Amino acid sequence: MAISIIVPVLDEAPNLRNVLCQLRASSPSSEIIVVDGGSEDSGVEIANELADTVLASDRGRAIQMNAGVAAAHGDILWFVHADSTIAPSSAPAIESALAYPKIVGGCFRLRLDSPKAIYRIRDAIGNFLVGMTNIALGDRGFFCRREAFSTIGGYPEIAILEDAEFYRRLKRCGTVVQLRETIGSSVRRYEALGPAPTMLFYALIMSLYAGGVPIRILERMVRRYVRRRIE
Repeated sequence: MAISIIVPVLDEAPNLRNVLCQLRASSPSSEIIVVDGGSEDSGVEIANELADTVLASDRGRAIQMNAGVAAAHGDILWFVHADSTIAPSSAPAIESALAYPKIVGGCFRLRLDSPKAIYRIRDAIGNFLVGMTNIALGDRGFFCRREAFSTIGGYPEIAILEDAEFYRRLKRCGTVVQLRETIGSSVRRYEALGPAPTMLFYALIMSLYAGGVPIRILERMVRRYVRRRIE
């Protein structure tokens, strides 16, 4: 099964070279598609050097990932954020999981890219909750069969939690799994807003989401929180 890797970017030049090189090393035969949402840095030039296809689209992670899939040729779709750290065994792990017909997709365990103890606690709790609830966010490197993506209509083009909604809908097509392998993710947002309060705030948001609070309300809460923390 051929893999198409979709990487949505917006001003990610400092991270993009690393993640694209890691993806190529993990899966040399995969198709890598970078979808730019209007970057003003050198990210497009880096992508043109290292990716198979570089697309321009409207801004918005869901919009960009859907555009990437429209240009993809693979049987397997793998969605990777530009600030991720990719393990060499990642692509083989995806192929092994999808060798079982009932499995339609899944994600990796998350390890935030910092040695601070608070992030190890966050990793352990988050990985446990994903395994228990099957609610996950896109920094975990979602992957799925192409037909499953088509069945659920791709990513919902909403302001926040498009990844959680996508993963929830994916479960309707079959079994989703959290692989034992890890994917790294930057802590830049936590560090900018304050690690402990931001972890607690997003835990609240995910609890409200799981409880059925409308996404439009959660979006307003997130915007207010970020505005207060950066002012």
